[in-house]
Amino acid sequence: MPHNALYTDLSGYYDLMCADIDYLAQSQCVLRLQQLFGNGGKRHLDLACGTGPHVRHFIDAGYQSAGLDINQPMLDRATLRCPEAQFSLQDMCGFTVTEPQDLITCFLYSIHYSAGIERLEALIASVHRALEDDGVFCFNAVDKNMIDNNSFVSHSALHDDGLFSFSSAWNYPGVGEQQSLKLRIERTMADETQVWHDEHPMVAVSFDEIKTLLRPYFEVHVLEHDYEKLTPWSTTSGNAIFACVKI
Repeated sequence: MPHNALYTDLSGYYDLMCADIDYLAQSQCVLRLQQLFGNGGKRHLDLACGTGPHVRHFIDAGYQSAGLDINQPMLDRATLRCPEAQFSLQDMCGFTVTEPQDLITCFLYSIHYSAGIERLEALIASVHRALEDDGVFCFNAVDKNMIDNNSFVSHSALHDDGLFSFSSAWNYPGVGEQQSLKLRIERTMADETQVWHDEHPMVAVSFDEIKTLLRPYFEVHVLEHDYEKLTPWSTTSGNAIFACVKI
């Protein structure tokens, strides 16, 4: 399938693809980080918001929450989920806001969708411009040097359209600023099985490289990828949560 075709063509199944994600725990973790490092404001923007599950939790927590995405079918579903929120069709690597934000999030490793270092730099600069003083930028990332190309995660879910099985895996060739997210979807219905494969180009960076990009703009805190408790990054794990305070 062509670039990002899976994301576009199967937008109706996106929530099913993410059925194993604990959106509430992720949102509550970032709320704690906002309380620890933030300015106390309640204006929130979610980058690459998809169908809006994180936005829903922030609204329920009393935030004035909004989202942006490059995929209109996703935003249509987000609007149904969160009619109180404002959603906009924008590229997160060059977005604008109508008023400064106190908290900007980018969940589910979506910063890697910037696809290259130059665009990742543009994303960081856009976030800095959009934040209020002492505002917080939170996201999660994977270190290119710690990717195991043989490791994948998978889950299955039952839907009216059949039994779906989803698998995803990072792949990094070992050099350069490009890695990929490999996706596989299998649907079985009435004894007939269909399989979709897709490979999304992603930016490959180490955590040291991410910190170097962030430090001109932010005070950077790196934490273990654990949404239940906040602990400093061990320096040995390949996944981490970044909490970045605007300077």
